[in-house]
Amino acid sequence: MLDAHHHFWAVARGDYGWMTPDLKPLLRDFGPEDLRPLMQAAGITRTVLVQAAETEAETDYLLDIARKTDFVAGVVGWIDMLQENFAARLDHYAAQEKWIGLRPMLQGHDPALIADPRFRASLSDVARRGIPFDILTFPRHLPAMIEALRATPGVHAILDHISKPDMTRPMEAGWAEGITALAAIPGLHCKISGLVTEAGPDWSAERIRPFVTHVARAFGPQRLVFGSDWPVCTLAASHAHVVDLARDLLGGMFGADAMQGIFETNALRFYRLG
Repeated sequence: MLDAHHHFWAVARGDYGWMTPDLKPLLRDFGPEDLRPLMQAAGITRTVLVQAAETEAETDYLLDIARKTDFVAGVVGWIDMLQENFAARLDHYAAQEKWIGLRPMLQGHDPALIADPRFRASLSDVARRGIPFDILTFPRHLPAMIEALRATPGVHAILDHISKPDMTRPMEAGWAEGITALAAIPGLHCKISGLVTEAGPDWSAERIRPFVTHVARAFGPQRLVFGSDWPVCTLAASHAHVVDLARDLLGGMFGADAMQGIFETNALRFYRLG
């Protein structure tokens, strides 16, 4: 089993701009030895480590951890997609051991950034190189993201956290339509991750189920990938609860072969891991 989305961080590094005082449970260091026993209990043997700061320094920090950690299969890092030398920086990281993909933190920016000619040019570079590209958005970003992907054929992309719909309220048509439109883009994948934190502290499987059902029907089991989003998930649930929730929601829809894909082989194929 492979967890395709989790984080490590050291708070003292100081480049986690999203770490505000109201996120007290996350305001401590999280590293490999914190995750290892949780993985073992869940039957997870490999992971994908994903950036959590908009700096190359954090990407370098994660790559150093990955090189020393047997279970980390690869790192999805960050590069400034608006800088003039983006292509050179992309080449630099593509040559690094265990660097497997790129994630701009679009959720923290105005959707207009996605239409910026510099972003579009960088996205074209990503597409030409076939670099795995993680899409981190809120529903309000989806129209711009869909337009950008349609204008840039060949982007090898995966949507993180089903684009973070507000699951404390009834499903919004804009999000549902955006998911359907993204799923129509050839090759685009979607992570079943980040669910509990968008469903409120009193989350339930039944509250989350309609959203996962819509995503699963749109993408199909061959393009779904499981990720724990640990330790962010601990704001609402334990690592074990998150794994069990995904198994429950998806196990009622798909058989054993499809579940093996969602929980391991789809991620191996998407990130081109051996």
